Amino acid sequence: MSGFGTSLAFQLQAGKTGAFRVLDSLSLIDISNNLGDSKSLACHPYTTTHSSLSEEALAELGVTNADFRFSVGLEAAEDLIADLETALAVLA
Repeated sequence: MSGFGTSLAFQLQAGKTGAFRVLDSLSLIDISNNLGDSKSLACHPYTTTHSSLSEEALAELGVTNADFRFSVGLEAAEDLIADLETALAVLA
């Protein structure tokens, strides 16, 4: 494998509360702590994949409660964009 991957990570200004609101607003994209499937998935790493780490370890890794991770699957790009736009609109 070479080139770009299919996972993105970004921070939401609304923090953990905002991340949960976005996750709860997704309809096509599923919530999972295991990214990298043929299905598009999203997660909040601070409370899932990295929840067992100490505050110091989280800080060292740069993981914050505002983090949001998204793994692109095989769905149509237009459908994924529409789902993300709708979900992110809850923060406006």
